[in-house]
Amino acid sequence: MTSKLDQLKSMTVVVADTGDLDAIKTYRPVDCTTNPSLVLKAAELPAYKDVIESAIAWGRKQGGTQDAIAAHVGDRLAVAFGAEMSKLVPGRISTEVDADLSFDVEASVKRAREIIAAYDALGVPREKILVKLASTWEGIRAAAILQKEGIDCNLTLLFSLAQAAACAEAGVFLISPFVGRILDWHVKASGKTFEPEEDPGVLSVRQIYSYYKQRGIETVVMGASFRSTGEIEALAGCDRLTIAPALLEKLAADNGTLVRKLDANNTGEKIPTVASDERSFRWAMNEDQMATEKLSEGIRLFAKDLRALRTLIAKRLETGVPA
Repeated sequence: MTSKLDQLKSMTVVVADTGDLDAIKTYRPVDCTTNPSLVLKAAELPAYKDVIESAIAWGRKQGGTQDAIAAHVGDRLAVAFGAEMSKLVPGRISTEVDADLSFDVEASVKRAREIIAAYDALGVPREKILVKLASTWEGIRAAAILQKEGIDCNLTLLFSLAQAAACAEAGVFLISPFVGRILDWHVKASGKTFEPEEDPGVLSVRQIYSYYKQRGIETVVMGASFRSTGEIEALAGCDRLTIAPALLEKLAADNGTLVRKLDANNTGEKIPTVASDERSFRWAMNEDQMATEKLSEGIRLFAKDLRALRTLIAKRLETGVPA
């Protein structure tokens, strides 16, 4: 019997949710996705000292204040790790727009264009890149602009059908509904434990998947933020799943039978259409306490890790890493 990881790969595109290049080499995913939290973790590993030093040397050449250089280096690192990942996977690399731009359409578009230009300078074509934006109203509007320019987007921090419907209307290439964070909220709010088949995060992704397939929507559904292999198995058959190395390892070690759970040809009862204009979107988010709280929390956490990454870089600048 093949492993559950190999069985999963036969029905779902597996994406590595990591900035660790060694993990990517081990589990051979099709795509990779990263964010400031993952870049921060990777930047602290001794194995990537050369990548850090190269980015710092480049940043110094840009000039400006130390804070400005640290910001430049942080941006460069995300692209540098992404460029290395692009050599290891046949598919796409997701790179995140700064979380503190999540409510600014113009700034998000500008930053996304800079990310694409930086990859191009390193010889990585835009066809290999997905620009990640938070699923705020402004992030979705920025994605609509970028998609028309041929820049494919990954809308992250997605917790509701309202967000998913707005992303589909905007022509977004891919969405990342956060399974585990939805579960976290419900466990905290109710004090209950949930089996995979009743897991609120799993049910949310299943609903979004069915909504899209029932309407022929081409936007890719990529489940993210998993707490257990049970959640992953409950979404077998989803378009894509982005999985952290620890869970990839567990799936690779399990030779049990994996049953397909999601099928585009069998999506159940028709789900009513969700309005995706700004007024309807904002009202739906207002009425969904979980989605509102987790979106806000996620933006804060990514922004915090982005600041931590820049602080780490600033300390390295002070130690006199050679240019």
